[in-house]
Amino acid sequence: MTTETINKQIIVTAIVFIVTILIFELTKLDIYIQSYFYNFEDKHWLIQKDQTLKYIFYDGFKKLFIIISIIFIVLSLLSFSKRFNLLNRYKKGLIIVALTMLFVPALAIFKNYTNMPCPYNVVTFGGKYPEIKLFETYPKDFVQETKSRCYPAGHATMGFSLMALYFLFKTRRAKNIALLFGVIAGVLTGGYKMLVGHHFLSHTLATMILAWLVILLVVKFVYKIKMLEE
Repeated sequence: MTTETINKQIIVTAIVFIVTILIFELTKLDIYIQSYFYNFEDKHWLIQKDQTLKYIFYDGFKKLFIIISIIFIVLSLLSFSKRFNLLNRYKKGLIIVALTMLFVPALAIFKNYTNMPCPYNVVTFGGKYPEIKLFETYPKDFVQETKSRCYPAGHATMGFSLMALYFLFKTRRAKNIALLFGVIAGVLTGGYKMLVGHHFLSHTLATMILAWLVILLVVKFVYKIKMLEE
């Protein structure tokens, strides 16, 4: 991508993020979609306490992500050495992926400020919390014992950060495959959390769009550093 294309992408992504927020803010789409994953008669989610799935899509994926992050950080550092010609050719891409895998998961810090409930928290799905949108406040008569930390989807940030692999490869086909891989990783990890009642669709979609925005900002920053010219 050229600098001009990246700037356009940043603007478009920001607009898409705002539109997405407004759609879910003005509709009950979250509740409508989440209802398909909840059994109202038996009062349980589509996926219950399945340790195998939990390990694959949560605990295991988290460990794998940490390992992959460390590998990319090491490779990006080695790419500065002329002894590693192949790594040197992919230096910018490696640095972009390494930085993204650090900064995108950091989006989870916003959980501390949004104070939005998870699906299993709300009254509709057997919880005690009212249905609160991003820009709404809790009713005055509602006593909140602890802050809710469900928005954005923290776990999905790890999966969606892999979209940065798009900037690692040289050919269009490889780039598209890498991007698709990152999207699928985010959808699977975010989708799993929806099926267990931990996130609404808006949480996952907002996370994906924000992740791509952060990736673009990282790319713009890396492309401006002259010492990284290949």
